[in-house]
Amino acid sequence: MKLSKFFDNFEQLADTPDAVAKMRKLIFDSAIRGKIVSQNDNDEHASELLKRISSVQARQVRNYMLLPPVNDDAYFQIPPRWAWTRLGNTGRIFNGNSVNESGKAELAKVNDGLPFIATKDVGYGRESLIYDNGLKVAPRDARFKIAHANAVLICAEGGSAGRKVGITDRDICFGNKLLANEVWDGIDYRYIFYVYQAPTFYEEFAARMTGIIGGIPRSEFLSLPIPIPPLAEQKRIVAKVDELMALCDKLEAQLKERDTLQAALARAALARFAEAPTPENLGLLFHEFFTVEPSDLRKAILDLAVRGKLVRQDPEDEPANSALLRIKNQRNLLEENKVFRKVNLTPQIIEKSFGIPTSWVWTSLGNAMLNITDGFHSTPKTTENGIPYILATHVKPEGIDFNSSLFVSRENYTEIASKTRAKKGDILIVNIGAGSGTPAIIDVEYEFAFKNVAILNRPVDITSRYLFFYLLLIKDQLFSERTKGGAQPFISLSVLRELPFPLPPLAEQHRIISKLDQLMALVDQYETQLNASRELAEKLLEAMVAELTSAK
Repeated sequence: MKLSKFFDNFEQLADTPDAVAKMRKLIFDSAIRGKIVSQNDNDEHASELLKRISSVQARQVRNYMLLPPVNDDAYFQIPPRWAWTRLGNTGRIFNGNSVNESGKAELAKVNDGLPFIATKDVGYGRESLIYDNGLKVAPRDARFKIAHANAVLICAEGGSAGRKVGITDRDICFGNKLLANEVWDGIDYRYIFYVYQAPTFYEEFAARMTGIIGGIPRSEFLSLPIPIPPLAEQKRIVAKVDELMALCDKLEAQLKERDTLQAALARAALARFAEAPTPENLGLLFHEFFTVEPSDLRKAILDLAVRGKLVRQDPEDEPANSALLRIKNQRNLLEENKVFRKVNLTPQIIEKSFGIPTSWVWTSLGNAMLNITDGFHSTPKTTENGIPYILATHVKPEGIDFNSSLFVSRENYTEIASKTRAKKGDILIVNIGAGSGTPAIIDVEYEFAFKNVAILNRPVDITSRYLFFYLLLIKDQLFSERTKGGAQPFISLSVLRELPFPLPPLAEQHRIISKLDQLMALVDQYETQLNASRELAEKLLEAMVAELTSAK
């Protein structure tokens, strides 16, 4: 396939998530499999090249040791004139030096010397190394190792291990979390650079990483199998990859320009939908010329719902203030009869997040609920059967997962049953751990216990689904802004009770839910179509890149 033809047809693949990034990976993988340029029978066999390299290095390098051979089918089948070897046979590979804070302060005072490159100064293959970072090593400072120009760097430790790579264009000193490969004569350093970026190579790299932080020992890195083409073919591969990466750059720029335009169109369509949230205006958001993510659509629809903009207000509806007074009287009665423990609540809501219709009322979640409390504070002893016992991981927006629940004895359950009083239609919300803020509607009639979860006992004047959708809308904000703690974040009961809550009349709540069901069904259909389109586009992308990189 000619590049011009591929470029002309790329638009149909543009909706593939990370299309250009995937294209780059496919190109790198095709390159190290011998599928990107044609083989030449006149090229010297790579095994002869490797023998000659080994012979030269044995004479020139002190304590040189050739690493053991590799099976012919190490990752995949390679072309006939290629050979497998180990990465340690391709060049001098060594770590840099560790520098503490006082050492960095010392290097910051050096005005003239070699740049000191740390992991943060290395990109992910497309970026140049950052040499002007304020740290330099004085000339003839024997404490530091030097990597010369055209050395290939790769991060060997931490979250970017195996992903951050670069090539030096000058002599440098560098950090101990980086490995430098000064390739031997007969190996093209840019070919090694492209091998490092191939997904298949990274899989082998990642399989050898160890430790909590994640890193690869130098000995394991040296033993990694690597496919070596004849030197002439290495150079043809590098030239072809350079050409295709330039194409990727062009496509990436084109997509950014298109995305900017589509984002403006999407904002205009969302604004029109906000003014008139009809299925017809929702359809504008599914326009073939741009894509709005289904998750963004759902959030926009929910936002309209809780602002009173999704359905019309009816002057015949009982105002929400009347319902709020009824809830207060019901809660007082339950507390007087010791059904729930009395809690001092904020008398009125102070934080009004946005404007609402006059028939609505801003209140706090505590004032809108009959009770807000939590489950077990300590871990109970579980049993083989008994009362179902769920944890935070069982609470999901789509429902409570009782299929994998644990069990506690009735005696243990009785300890919390009196304060929780869970009933069908109440809301559970995770208040401890990474999933804090996740809500779920109780849709079962039977008794159950829970831990790391709070319960919102709902009055009849608030529909469970309106309350659920509001909590789902503010979930991310609730987690990021109102959680406390570090490794184990939590949302306190007092924070839940003080949450601002926009309360519509009960009749309007039912109309909102009906409209939400209608619009969410449309979004579900759109998401199904979008996923199918993206799956097809991804297959087309693989096929087109395979044709583009075909050596035939």
